[in-house]
Amino acid sequence: MNGGLLVAGTTSDAGKSVVTAGICRWLVRQGVKVAPFKAQNMSLNSFVTREGAEIGRAQAMQAQACRVEPTAHMNPVLLKPGGERSSQVVLLGRPVGEMSARGYHGGRQERLLGTVLDSLAALRGTYDAVICEGAGSPAEINLRRTDIVNMGIARGAGLPVLVVGDIDRGGVFASFFGTVALLAPEDQALVAGFLVNKFRGDVSLLEPGLEMLHGLTGRRTYGVLPFRHGLGIDEEDGLRVSLRGTVRESVVAPPVGEDVLRVAVCAVPLMSNFTDVDALAAEPGVVVRFVDRPEELADADLVIVPGTRGTVRALEWLRERGLADAIARRVAERRPVLGICGGFQVLGEHIEDEVESRAGHVDGLGLLPVRVRFAREKTLTRPVGEALGERVEGYEIHHGVAEVTGGTPFLDGCRVGQTWGTHWHGSLESDGFRRAFLREVAAAAGRRFVPAPDTSFAALREEQLDRLGDLIEHHADTDALWRLIESGAPQGLPFIPPGAPA
Repeated sequence: MNGGLLVAGTTSDAGKSVVTAGICRWLVRQGVKVAPFKAQNMSLNSFVTREGAEIGRAQAMQAQACRVEPTAHMNPVLLKPGGERSSQVVLLGRPVGEMSARGYHGGRQERLLGTVLDSLAALRGTYDAVICEGAGSPAEINLRRTDIVNMGIARGAGLPVLVVGDIDRGGVFASFFGTVALLAPEDQALVAGFLVNKFRGDVSLLEPGLEMLHGLTGRRTYGVLPFRHGLGIDEEDGLRVSLRGTVRESVVAPPVGEDVLRVAVCAVPLMSNFTDVDALAAEPGVVVRFVDRPEELADADLVIVPGTRGTVRALEWLRERGLADAIARRVAERRPVLGICGGFQVLGEHIEDEVESRAGHVDGLGLLPVRVRFAREKTLTRPVGEALGERVEGYEIHHGVAEVTGGTPFLDGCRVGQTWGTHWHGSLESDGFRRAFLREVAAAAGRRFVPAPDTSFAALREEQLDRLGDLIEHHADTDALWRLIESGAPQGLPFIPPGAPA
């Protein structure tokens, strides 16, 4: 078998990442050696592979759904927004520069098509099947000429296309029909059919519409996936926390201790890798929320300043909003504060930045004895260490180089009183360390909170991926899906006018 499939969507957030992960997990349970692929990803949530390559966090989770190690080939182009009009371009896991949206779509993107097709070919030469995820909608007619992630990659590699629509938003039939009708004839020939996502209610009431859609387009619907809470894998962007919803909505165990623990995460601009707090939200009795006002820190037992792609901008935002003063008061009162990556840099004494913001010398909050200098070379590592007597694993993605001049060592950063800082993302996924850290926080906050002794973040994530696989297995026509992956789009699919404009 040397199969492939492109999972496209009628819109952004239609469920492409979830469906791709679900198909991957269903296939691997059938004994298929499968890999995920997304040619181009725009995300501030990223991950570091074992060879030191930076890729989208969603593709790393899809690789876990496939039970394989993620590689740079699974996401050859990653765009990391640095503002409204520019992004850092990461090619095959390494940053190659900043580029405006106009510059990228004005020619650079087209030239990357060969690179992404080579990566896809490398995966197809190694795996039985490759399940590709599109981006946004394939019917963005203004971007079709330079497209390398939707129909560009489908046509270049001869992949059949499954279009996912979120029926919970409404208008799914118009979205399905319109998506096909705005594609060129050559692209339409690859669109095999549709998959309805997030359906609530009696499927029999939907079936007449699906039959009419088949009559109008000549394309079948491969399944109707029911609405399920908390099914998102690591998000590309937004303020959703992938496991937070799952755990909070399916909590069957009350807090182990007498109190809950409240965690407030400062929603800084260009927030990156906010998935760091997923592991905290997985703990029974831990309540995580994102905040943007100083009064929202008042009842928090722990305040987290998360990672960001704009450290200096985040620092200005904290000061403008009054959050900086509120955090400083907490530190003076010896109430717990944790800074991660950009948040760690913000807590330091000063920042020298001629790379990210080009702001030069900027005073930090002065809450940790740390000086930060931004280097042009990005640090991309997977460190392993020890903290609070427990083994810790993490990953680092940053330009800032920290010089720690005092305090108690804490991972690669430091601790002063109840103020902690580190560049390590993902450290809280280490179960023993997370429990030890939460015990420290609870003691400092005066809460009678006790971490559950048996919460395994890795096991929860595996359970979540199995739920995605179950959705495909139980609610999609898997025989037809198998034929599509193995044999490609059916021959003779009708053209739906008007097609793409010239």
